[in-house]
Amino acid sequence: MKVVLITGASSGIGKAIGEFLVQKGYTVYGTSRNPGGYTSSGFPLLKLDVRDAESIRQSIQQVVEKSGRIDVLINNAGVGITGPIEEIPASEIRNNFETNLFGPIEVMKAVLPQMRAQQSGLIINITSIAGYMGLPYRGIYSASKGALDLVTEAIRMEVRAQGIHVTSIAPGDFATNIAAGRYHAPLVVGSAYEKQYGEILRTMDAHVDSGSDPLEMAQAAYVVMQQKSPEVHYKVGAFMQKFSVALKRLLPGKIYEKMLMRHYGMDAKSKVKV
Repeated sequence: MKVVLITGASSGIGKAIGEFLVQKGYTVYGTSRNPGGYTSSGFPLLKLDVRDAESIRQSIQQVVEKSGRIDVLINNAGVGITGPIEEIPASEIRNNFETNLFGPIEVMKAVLPQMRAQQSGLIINITSIAGYMGLPYRGIYSASKGALDLVTEAIRMEVRAQGIHVTSIAPGDFATNIAAGRYHAPLVVGSAYEKQYGEILRTMDAHVDSGSDPLEMAQAAYVVMQQKSPEVHYKVGAFMQKFSVALKRLLPGKIYEKMLMRHYGMDAKSKVKV
C-alpha cells in the first residue's frame, strides 16, 4: 500500500486527489495551514505551511513515523494572485513566490532524503497552464508556476539516478475556491488600469466558476502514478486551454500576443488617457 503526501489538500484539487486515491487503496496524508477548519475527507490533514521549513520537517517526520515511508509527494499547495504588476505590492509578490515556488522546492528538499533511502519515489508538482504564458493581470501567478515547471525539469534529471521520478501536471481552469482565496490587487479609482482590470477580473472569475470538475485532476494524477517512467510534463483541462500551449510554440510572438489580447477583450491599439 503506497503512501502519498499531498500539500494543500483541504479543498479543491488537493482534496479531490486525496479522496480519489483513498478509494483506490492508497494511504493518504493531506496538509493544510489550518487543518482544524476543515471537515474530514477520508484522510488525515496535517498542519503544514510551505513557507515554514520547520513546519515542513515536522509534517514529513509525522508521516514517516506513522507509515515508515513516503512513496509519492504531490506538491499542490498554492495561491492565486491578480492585478496589474505595477500596482501589486512587493510583499504580495514575494508571498506568492514563497507559496508557489520556494515552498514546493523546500518540500521536495525535505522529502528527497526519505525517498533516496527507499531508492524509490515520485514527486508530482501541480503547476498551471497559465505558467506557459504571461497572462495579462495574472503575470505574477504565471511567473511563479512557470518557474516551478522549469525547476521540475532540472530536478528530475538530478535525482533520476537515485530511483526518484519528478513530473508536473498543469491544470487549466477548474471549479475550485481559488478565486475566493487568491490575492486581488484592489481596483484603484482613476488608475490607468481601472476599467480594463475590472473587466478582465470578472472574466477570470467566470472561467473558474465554469471550470472543469477537480475529479479530472485526481484521475490524471492517478494515471501518472501508474507510469514506470512519467513524462516531463502533463496538461489537464479543456481542449483550447491545452491547445493554447501548442499554439505558443508554433505562432510568432506578436500573433500569439494578439490572440491572447483578443481573448481577454483588450484592444491593443487603444490609448489610455492619463
